[in-house]
Amino acid sequence: MVGERLSRGRFDLRLLFALLLMLMTTATAVAERRVALVIADDDYRLVRPLANPVNDGEAMEAALKKLGFEVVLETNRDLRRMRRALDVFREDAKGADVALVYFSGHGVEISGDNRLLPIDADASSLETLEKTSLPLEEVRDAVAATAKVGLIVLDACRSDPFSGNSGEGRGATPLAKDIAEKVKPGFGRIGRAENILFAFSAAPGETAADGAGQNSPFTTALTKYLGTDGLEIRSVLTLVQQEVYDLSRGKQLPYVESGLPKLFFAAAAKEQLPERERLLLAMADVTPEMRGEVEQIASDADMPLAPLYGALIGSDTSNLSADSLNARLREAADAFVKVRSEMKTLAADDPQVTKLRRQAEEQLSLGAFDAAQAKLAEAANIDGVSRNALKVNFVDRTLSQAATVFLSAGAARADLNYAAAINGYEFVLALYGEAGQTSLSLEQADRQSRTLEELGILYTTVGNIEAAGRAFTALLANLEQRSRQETDPSVKRDLAISHIKLANIRMVQGDLPTSLENYEAARGMLQDLTTSVPDKKDWLGDLAMANDKIGNVLATQGDVSAAAQAYQQSLSIKQQLVDAEPDRADLLNDLTITYDEIGELAHTAGQLDSAETAFEESLRIRLALAENKPDDARRQRAVSVSQTRIGDLLRDRGDAAGALAAFNKSQAIAEALVRRDPNDTDLKRDLSIGYSKIGNAYSDQKDWPLALEAYQQALATARDLAAIDPGNTDWQRDLSVCLEQVAEVLRVQGDASGALQNYQDGLAIAHRLAKLDPANLNWQRDISITLQKIGYLETDRRHFEGSKAAFEASLAIAQKLAQSDPNNAIWQIDLARAYIAYAYVVRDPKAALTKALNLTLELDRTGRLAPGDKFMIKYLRNLLAKSGARKK
Repeated sequence: MVGERLSRGRFDLRLLFALLLMLMTTATAVAERRVALVIADDDYRLVRPLANPVNDGEAMEAALKKLGFEVVLETNRDLRRMRRALDVFREDAKGADVALVYFSGHGVEISGDNRLLPIDADASSLETLEKTSLPLEEVRDAVAATAKVGLIVLDACRSDPFSGNSGEGRGATPLAKDIAEKVKPGFGRIGRAENILFAFSAAPGETAADGAGQNSPFTTALTKYLGTDGLEIRSVLTLVQQEVYDLSRGKQLPYVESGLPKLFFAAAAKEQLPERERLLLAMADVTPEMRGEVEQIASDADMPLAPLYGALIGSDTSNLSADSLNARLREAADAFVKVRSEMKTLAADDPQVTKLRRQAEEQLSLGAFDAAQAKLAEAANIDGVSRNALKVNFVDRTLSQAATVFLSAGAARADLNYAAAINGYEFVLALYGEAGQTSLSLEQADRQSRTLEELGILYTTVGNIEAAGRAFTALLANLEQRSRQETDPSVKRDLAISHIKLANIRMVQGDLPTSLENYEAARGMLQDLTTSVPDKKDWLGDLAMANDKIGNVLATQGDVSAAAQAYQQSLSIKQQLVDAEPDRADLLNDLTITYDEIGELAHTAGQLDSAETAFEESLRIRLALAENKPDDARRQRAVSVSQTRIGDLLRDRGDAAGALAAFNKSQAIAEALVRRDPNDTDLKRDLSIGYSKIGNAYSDQKDWPLALEAYQQALATARDLAAIDPGNTDWQRDLSVCLEQVAEVLRVQGDASGALQNYQDGLAIAHRLAKLDPANLNWQRDISITLQKIGYLETDRRHFEGSKAAFEASLAIAQKLAQSDPNNAIWQIDLARAYIAYAYVVRDPKAALTKALNLTLELDRTGRLAPGDKFMIKYLRNLLAKSGARKK
């Protein structure tokens, strides 16, 4: 469920329609006769007494009288007097326009029959319980015979009336075994009843709380909202439902069944509802699946439900995948927890400012973000006026105002209102600038640092990478200064993390050397800190992350040996953490990530046994994690990724059938995940890559029709993704690869013109990407490979000038890459292939073929030649023999 921020005047269309209809049909209370019978039982003789029902009945009596009802209140009645009260009500209220019966007390369901328990209810046997309880059907008959519009409201699902003095609820769990199967706690469904609306305090089969205060949660909400101006009764009860659901953190959800033929308004029309009420109404439209997601995240964060619903409903999340939406909601939950903690602990010299901050905290917990912001704006304004009027307090008031605006920005962050949060944090920095650095306490200095960090994160989130870089650069300078002045090692740790955050930005910008410097600086600091403060396990995790980041940069630069060393250091740390807490899923997942990095690097270096060991270990852990949570899409996806990596490895070993089996296992998971969440672009990309992998395996088996079918499926999905976001370099590269794969099969099948067009389209994408980041050597490799394929195609077409130009350009790039890292086995075999291709277009191919053979022999001698490439040795010797230069 998504929507625009309700407080900004853009209502849900259904709510707008209901309000318009309300304005056209509202009748005043004066024009109709309203009658109500309120029954409240708590002084039970044979079952557990209750604390609140009589209080609830009195509260309902007062609320209904304010709405123009004639009310009769009956308390602690036995069965005879309950029936008598119903008979009198039926007689005296006959002909009324609206009749309402409210019951508060114990209630049960007996073999599908809902019954109210009077104070003399006896559960010694099923027969006596039936004889001493009142069927709800009698209440329905009385209401139906009385008025045009009937309302039956039951706060009577309180738990375990037969358990002595224990328990807090209003439903039933019988002790007698002979009636246990037939008597259920709470009520069963009613089914639509003409002209009558039923409202239960809990869902069918569920129980309701009696309440720790003067009233039950249900009646508290009912009396609060029953008189809401301008709302039809069903909308009022929706407010009641969502209020109880929210305040019970999802444990209790009242239930409504309506057979009313027309709208009924308890109070006169009002133009606009308050923010909290509008949020509650919108919450009712959230899907059950999303409710479960919100409830889980709120439970994990130990926070109320309403703020998360407010963030969900107030943000445009329609284009987000399930994983991305989950991450966004967890981001909102994290921001809420942080700002709530600040609001609880942050005091001000001015008591009015402190009071307003506390009020803002209350509104924030209710999901009323705008109301919270209004309170914080009022508090900030007090400090703003004072600091300008009383210059002697200028610094103190400026810092107090900065603290309040910091809270306001945090509230906007919890609301996922990024623009407002950014503006707020920027204003905080401006206020700190006015106050001056020398005036800051440790708490204030820490808040300034966190402001810079939040700004960097927010600018990254909204895609303003330049601004994010400026924020993290300022954060780095800020923490460097603090680390010289403060002895707390946490400041040094924050400084190390700021190096990592800035390096991440530099990586996105393609500045690999600078990013590597920052990562290495972070690693050095974290190594010192984890040695001097060994009990900080989280800091060990930070050190492992720094090593992973360094490995990523080095691998991208082609330094396989140094990258492997960094990954091994990370693996050692992560294994240490897992050994200490072997049941932590997050630590196990981190471990698989490093195993994958090690496997990919070993695969690149031609060390297939080492790669297989790493990939198999990663798969083993992921299968165990997925088995523990089979409905967790992220864990299933991780298994799919591992199967794909193993399939790639089997291909290089020459096992095309084994590779195809692994790819099919991976694809089966990917297809199931896409069916569950068809809008998830990451899953769609997995699907496209999976089709490509399957096409590769069929190509290895020379099954060209099936290979082409798989490649075309991959291409169609890749085109869709590339069109969604032309700036996504990964998706653009995927499209380039898919175009080339289709071209390869077309070439084999003799469609030269179709193949050439696909090659050229893929090459154009590769050139665009390489210009964006010249330091990304993998993109340079893509150009070389595509040029080589074009050269072969031009040779087939006997366009020798074109093939020579393509082969020469491909060879130049391959030579550059191979020289940059002699340990990169993939780049070395690429160079060998480039020499073979070049031999086709030179008069004397001997020199090129000899270089290719020597490269291949060296890879074989050092154990880095993939089994699938071993044929090249014999192939090259044959070519040299034909050219009159057999290798001795």
